[in-house]
Amino acid sequence: MDNKMEKRYGLPTAISMVIGIVIGSGVFIKGGKVLSLTGGNLLQGIAVVGIVGLICIICSLVFATLGSKYEKVNGVVDYAELALGPKYAYFVGWFMTMIYTPAIASMLAFFSSMMFLQLFGIAAIDFSTGMVNPAAIGLGAGFLIFGYGINALSPKLAGKLQVGMTVIKLIPLILMGVVGTIAGLINGATLDVLNFVNTPEYTPVDGAGFFKAIVGFAFAYEGWILATSINSELKDSKKNLPRALVIGSVVTIVLYALYIWAMSIVGDVNTIISTWPFGEVLPRIAFSKLFGSVVGTVVYVFITISCLGTMNGLIMASCRNMYSISSRGMGPKPEFFGHIDPQNNFAIKSSIVGLMTGGFWYAWTVVMWMGGPGLFATIHASEWFAWEPDEIGIICLYLMYIPMMIGLMVKAKDLDPIKRFVLPALGVLCCLFFCYAIWVGYGWKQCVGFLIFFAVVMFIGYLFERHRIKKAEKSKS
Repeated sequence: MDNKMEKRYGLPTAISMVIGIVIGSGVFIKGGKVLSLTGGNLLQGIAVVGIVGLICIICSLVFATLGSKYEKVNGVVDYAELALGPKYAYFVGWFMTMIYTPAIASMLAFFSSMMFLQLFGIAAIDFSTGMVNPAAIGLGAGFLIFGYGINALSPKLAGKLQVGMTVIKLIPLILMGVVGTIAGLINGATLDVLNFVNTPEYTPVDGAGFFKAIVGFAFAYEGWILATSINSELKDSKKNLPRALVIGSVVTIVLYALYIWAMSIVGDVNTIISTWPFGEVLPRIAFSKLFGSVVGTVVYVFITISCLGTMNGLIMASCRNMYSISSRGMGPKPEFFGHIDPQNNFAIKSSIVGLMTGGFWYAWTVVMWMGGPGLFATIHASEWFAWEPDEIGIICLYLMYIPMMIGLMVKAKDLDPIKRFVLPALGVLCCLFFCYAIWVGYGWKQCVGFLIFFAVVMFIGYLFERHRIKKAEKSKS
């Protein structure tokens, strides 16, 4: 029996898929943050977009090499297994299941509620008191529960919603990027923002601010690793996958850069900086300036849908993560969590694990990181706990890419020197740069605090696997 996937996609479709997967809600959430962290220096903000985009292109090309060499891969866990074997793949899968995917999904649930409340002019967080609005907490929790529920009970409907949300999220990005850029150049607002660096008000940011902006904007490019998994269905994948990744990533960089550039339509740098740290009010200000207050408000419908669409994509993966581990016969009770429910032909038990981990990270996000409703403000003030789950989790994944890239250099003896050594070496340097950026940008206490937490979670995963192995050996004897 031939189990190979049909070669159904050409280069144009592949490029569209890359753009659709990579472009998400990150630019709306982190755009204002980048401009604030760079002190209102528009060119530095564009440089952040370009640097992060270039890193993602290089790293995606490394995995495209693996993908075109082994066409049965379907995500980062498969890449880990090909490069370093099943044991390393298990720990990568465990990390994705327990930390990476649910942490980002939960953060997006809160961001969705934050953007939705902006429709009514309601602030999610009062930064003068540090209080989180209970309405924002409840609404975000509702979004998260609904997302996991619809993915577990009706995965086909969840897939259709994902396609629709992908189209919708491009509308405000393209609209502001193109029209805002043209209007800003015509009315002089962009020139005013560019000239801000030459005024006495401008205070150059230190390296920490710039590197923190790089770490923050990495969120906007997440998804490229998922784009590499289409290779098994791509015609002439050895040529078309790298082409699609490069072209799709360049288009994404251009759209992101145009959007950040178009924020200069506001004209007043101090207004842009004042939207720190989330920048959730910046789209309202910019779109209202360009299209009027009605459009400035309505745009939050599109941005909320964009956030929910990205959240749904992460939840789709989260519901399948434990099943992916169990299908390899690894982890806690693989026969239990690898079970497919006959009624909807889906991994319900794996989805429940996803919901539980998503709930944990949502609680961490709104209580520990954001300070909660005044209750955990002391813990939030401690740098050992104040790490942002989505951003530091993304950089941790880049850290886990490094052994895979080294494994490619060691094992892929049939590849030419560029694919075997040059690209992976550049990829390793890019990953190390991200690690350096978060160390400088956020400080060693936050990094070490997260790594301690990471080590505990990995050790728990090790204990589960060791127990499974001992149980299997005992049953054989």
